[in-house]
Amino acid sequence: MEDINVKVLDEVNKGTTMGMDAIHYVSNKVGDMKFKKVLDVEYGKYQKIANRVSDIYSQYASKEPQETSAMNKMMTWYGVNMKTMTDQSNSKISELLLQGTNMGIIEGRRLLNNNPSVDAEVRQILNDFVVMQEDSVETLKKYL
Repeated sequence: MEDINVKVLDEVNKGTTMGMDAIHYVSNKVGDMKFKKVLDVEYGKYQKIANRVSDIYSQYASKEPQETSAMNKMMTWYGVNMKTMTDQSNSKISELLLQGTNMGIIEGRRLLNNNPSVDAEVRQILNDFVVMQEDSVETLKKYL
């Protein structure tokens, strides 16, 4: 059976990768420089969490952290392009990012609530990831 700490770290890493990918895919569609800067800050927050996962991952596993599959990346890219084909407004882009962020919050909260035996350091990274995403929701809602 896979160690719960590895599972949690993999899920956080997949979430950070998906968040960074989504921001990367929409950033070239953003014309508003203020909003673009907000997205750059959000990207940096995901990157910091991903770095924290990477820093401790080898304590729990001898493999690399799990990321999103090429198929998921392609589907995210395709979805973003299809949904922004006729509407590249800040509101539409915020909506798309909020949908993904909310999925990450739900999964993160589920992991926090159902895995009390996770090591304290791993739990802290997971909690910080969820709180970061909750803060991102508040930031993105301003652009709806």
